[in-house]
Amino acid sequence: MFQPVKKAFGEYMGRYYAEILPTTKSLNEYIARGLPKSVVWAPSRMVDAVEDMLAAWQREDVDNTPTNPVDMPVIIIAVAEDYVPSGRDYTRQISEEVFFTFPDDAKGRMFKLQAIAGDIRAQIVFAAHDEPTAKSLASQFLLYIDSAPNRRFDAQYTFAGFDDMWPVQIESSDSPAMAIKTEAKNLTILAVDLTLKASTPLFKAPADNEPNDGKGTPGDPLDPSGYPVVDQVDFDAKTINKQTTVT
Repeated sequence: MFQPVKKAFGEYMGRYYAEILPTTKSLNEYIARGLPKSVVWAPSRMVDAVEDMLAAWQREDVDNTPTNPVDMPVIIIAVAEDYVPSGRDYTRQISEEVFFTFPDDAKGRMFKLQAIAGDIRAQIVFAAHDEPTAKSLASQFLLYIDSAPNRRFDAQYTFAGFDDMWPVQIESSDSPAMAIKTEAKNLTILAVDLTLKASTPLFKAPADNEPNDGKGTPGDPLDPSGYPVVDQVDFDAKTINKQTTVT
């Protein structure tokens, strides 16, 4: 259900990576290395366990070669498994089902919608062999999220053959890059904690055995029928009571 948020945040981090300026020698190689080997997801969605996160990355076989040392610097993203409803200062949930149609739906089908507003906790780890490189990556990232257009991004949800974009907002751009102590003398690790305020839709269509408008393809979840609607009312004028005007 929240996978589109994770995917969209990965694309967001990719846009940041494309804007990194090589202020140190290590960053020249880092930029040339390419996104897939430079910004990675932490295995098992670990968060608040930075050293374990880095150790798991060091065990990853990204080049399909045995016992290669991990490339540095590296950015590791983790998403927490917990979930907290968002406060109403950002958005509101739609707890009661409401009817809606997609504006571009030529079939004019009517579906139902609910919306969840929740907080998703993310952690971004910047690891490098030298302090200037780690600080450069972290400071450029905090500069990136401080830009007004970068304080939010959209997650894409697909239903009934339509792609629908829903907003995700970064709660605060003032998060510090905290130093993580490590026993390695030639390793600097900085971590930034973010809270993603995500609105997540829950789309609903009638089952094939429920009353529907017959405009979909039975058994095809990509082309569901909509809920039946009243599109014509017939009446007999004789049954309408005449109004009496009192003067």
